[in-house]
Amino acid sequence: MATAERIRQRVNAMRHGSPGRMLLAVAAGWFLVLGMRFVIPAVLPTIREEVVISNAEAGLAVTVLWLTYAAVQFPAGVLIDRIGERTLLVAAALLSGVGLLGYFFAPVFSLFLIATGAFGFGTGVYGPTRGTALSRTFDAREGTAFGVVMAAGSLGAAALPAIAAFVTTRYGWRLALASAAPLFMLVAGALWLSVSDRPTGESERSLRQDLRTVLTGFRNRRLVLSVSGKTLMLFAFQAVTAFLTTYLVTVRGLSQGTAGALLSVLFVGGALSQTVTGRLADRYGTPSVLTAVALVSTVPLVLIPSVRGVVPLAIVSGVIGVRMSVGPLANAYIVDTLPDTAEGTGWGLLRTGFFAISSLGSTAVGLLADRNLFAVAFYGLAGLTLLAAATFVVLPRRNRL
Repeated sequence: MATAERIRQRVNAMRHGSPGRMLLAVAAGWFLVLGMRFVIPAVLPTIREEVVISNAEAGLAVTVLWLTYAAVQFPAGVLIDRIGERTLLVAAALLSGVGLLGYFFAPVFSLFLIATGAFGFGTGVYGPTRGTALSRTFDAREGTAFGVVMAAGSLGAAALPAIAAFVTTRYGWRLALASAAPLFMLVAGALWLSVSDRPTGESERSLRQDLRTVLTGFRNRRLVLSVSGKTLMLFAFQAVTAFLTTYLVTVRGLSQGTAGALLSVLFVGGALSQTVTGRLADRYGTPSVLTAVALVSTVPLVLIPSVRGVVPLAIVSGVIGVRMSVGPLANAYIVDTLPDTAEGTGWGLLRTGFFAISSLGSTAVGLLADRNLFAVAFYGLAGLTLLAAATFVVLPRRNRL
């Protein structure tokens, strides 16, 4: 008993004594979560060829991934305020790992959709929980903390699709997806040892009280503007990343390996930009940086249909990744704006909304692609990005309110 008590005390000391260790564990989890979500679009040409599906059906598969991810955001947010981030982050990592194993048993498209939905459900718990854990732990430097974690996700999205493409050519796409499951189990252990417990006083409130508090907070002008802008940017991001590889293979005639490499360049650009824009936002204000990022992100979408050559396409792909900077900046702004007493509930509800809406982007592009309207799709996404910039430009700075 004495030995068990000493172990428990040491574990508690680890959880409460090192925010840096916690940041590393959360970042590692997001590296896997985001990276594996983009493995599916990266190997989509191979999947389409093997199971014989249309662009619209391929887009539906990506929509299922993000829609199931969206569906669990609100329930996860409610649970944050009641059982805390540590338990939920660990459960999310474990569920994600288990979900990936389902691809071993997906010989037909219908079972592939089920496995995709299961993985989306598991990773969906991670998103809102990660956000409130960072906001609670790094209050004074939340922009930088969000930037580090989101950059880790971008690196995962750059590295894991390339690795998966390599594995796919030799062992098949099912093994490429399922082989990441043990890594999720390791991350679950790291999260359990590093994330501190959340104060449990809020758990005595009812869900109705939380919802009333959240709905009152939704009348806040800066919350409406920031969520609207983020939703527009996310819709375009989900759509372009879902079909960039397919477009390069089927329209431009590039090989799967080259197209996958260009998708990796996109996420490298995202990772590099996120390490910079978090610090810029802490210094110059989030609205100004969000506006600049949205304006820059419009240009590559307009250029995709006309640019020729691998090197120019690589440059365009890297600039597309700059839009990923909106994630950490808008997340930090939105979470800070939500009422503290129901932060988890509000954050989960909002994430369900903007991820559900943005999940439709891939299906929309797939329908246009089946009609040979890829260029129209990219121009439309550029227009939505410009609209997001117009929303961000009138966003108030937090330190003025």
